[in-house]
Formats: sequence, C-alpha cells, structure tokens
Amino acid sequence: MDQLISVLDSTIRVAMPLILAALAGLFSERSGVVDISLEGKMLTAAFASAAAAYVTQNPWIGLMAGMMASIMLAMLHAFVSVTYNGNQMISGMAVNTIASGITPVLGLAWFQQGGNSPQLPDEGRFHEVVLPFAEQLADVPVIGQLYSRLLSGHSVLVYMTIVIIPVVTWFVYKSRFGLRLRAVGENPHAADTAGVSVARVRYIALFWNGALCGMAGTFLSVYQTGAFIKEMTAGKGFLALAALIFGKWRPVPAVIGCLLFAFADAIQIRLEGVALPGVGIIPSQFIAVIPYVLTVLLLAGFVGRSVAPKSIGIPFVKSR
Repeated sequence: MDQLISVLDSTIRVAMPLILAALAGLFSERSGVVDISLEGKMLTAAFASAAAAYVTQNPWIGLMAGMMASIMLAMLHAFVSVTYNGNQMISGMAVNTIASGITPVLGLAWFQQGGNSPQLPDEGRFHEVVLPFAEQLADVPVIGQLYSRLLSGHSVLVYMTIVIIPVVTWFVYKSRFGLRLRAVGENPHAADTAGVSVARVRYIALFWNGALCGMAGTFLSVYQTGAFIKEMTAGKGFLALAALIFGKWRPVPAVIGCLLFAFADAIQIRLEGVALPGVGIIPSQFIAVIPYVLTVLLLAGFVGRSVAPKSIGIPFVKSR
C-alpha cells in the first residue's frame, strides 16, 4: 500500500505541468493554430519565474513573471501566425529556439552560474499545503492514508490545476467563447460570416495558452526543483502535445493521457537501481525512455483515429 501511494503521489506531482501545458495547447489548437512551442514557453516561464522569485523572494511574483513571459511569446506566435498568416510550425519552432537560446544566456549574464539560477530561498518557493485533519487521519487505514499522503501535502499550484481542469472543460464546451473557439477551429469562414472575429478569438486563445504554459513553467522551477536549470523542461512540452493528441483535443481525455505519461515516469524512477530476477540491474538508459516509448505506443497503436480540428494549421484569409 505504501509503495502504491508513493507512486500515485509522484504521478500527481509529475502530471501537473503536463496537464497545464496540454490544456494550453487545447486552447491554441482548438482555435486552429498549431502550437509546437509549448516547450519553449514553459522553459521561458521557468526561467522568468525563478529569476523573479529569487530577486523578490516571493513565489507569487515569480508566478506572475513566468506567466507574463510566456504570454509574450504566445503573443509573438499569434502575431506571426494570425496577423501575418505565417507558417505556424516554423513560428512555433522559432519560439522554442528563442527560449532555448535566451534562457541560458540571460542566466549566465545575471547569475554567473553556467546559465542556471541560484537555489531559491525558502521564502521564494511554493511549499506543500497540509489539508485540514490530515495529521489526525494519517493512521486510519486506506482512507486516512489516501487523504493524508495522497491528497494532502501538495503545492497550491497542484490544487489550482485541479480546479482549472473543470473550469477549462466548462469554458470550452459551455461558454459562448468556447462555442466560438470550436467554430473558428472547425470552419473559420462560417464563423466569420456569422460575425465572429477569427483573429480576436485566436488571440484570446493564445493568451490563455501563454498563461497556462506560464503556470507549468513556474511549477517546474519555483516549486519542483527550487531553481532554474538549463533545458529543464526536457521534452515535457512535446509530451503534453502528445497527450493532447491522445485525448483527441478534448480536456478530460488529454488529462488522462498526462496522468498515464506521469505514471510511467513515476515507475521509471522506482525502477532505477532495481535488480530483476534473471536480468540483473536494468541499464538506466532503458529506464529513461519508458515515458517516451509509452507515448509512441499510445499514439501509434492504441489511440485510434484522432481527428484534429479541421482548420488547424491553415491561415485564415478573410473572404472579400
């Protein structure tokens, strides 16, 4: 039971930035804008939030700085892709390249620590929150352990993410803007004929895309590691995009995909250094690829036919 709770606890922690990035990609791609720049926006947010939190010793200011940096890149992507109808794939790759280059350069210039940031002080980090009665229920079998060890003891960012999931689901499927978002992604010309501003909807979608990527990057640096490390996103943006495709561009299935990838990552950590009967210790290189192999297997063989929004990646040119 203890091992299972430990694995599930790790799964929750690893899944949160993936979930935030997948929901960010949902906004962008549902509006018809391909977004392979989740990785770059998360990385930039991780650096900006760590730098701001270190200087101010306030994690909330770090969160705001991370979100602002990510939103700026999202608006750059929107400017190229929506205003000037540029190639969305190239624009997204450019954002990733900018983020990969500028974060270590600024880190080296500001902190002289090889492109990384200094370790954040306790005042500058998000810490675990103990839920009410968690300590009193810790000895209660099963239910008490699940509450005190699995549900309690996470950062406020984790609980914010749990709230964001149903909010985004409602926003996409029940709100007026959600209807316009889906219409623009499926048939922007019909939406334009109905009086919907395609450019405005896509800009708003990319704004929320940037905000959620900013939260994901802040989670990595200001909470999970307590510092910015070069290339610390390590492909998480692409895993989130894979989870979005796995979920067929729907919020809840995409979240389930993120949890699957996070579970594989948690299992990977537990397998390091473990000797299997008749096999011995599994090489760390094989263990490290488990989440990525799972991604390929799910997308190639177990997902079925994923139908993307019909106008995704197609620049909208207003009919005259």
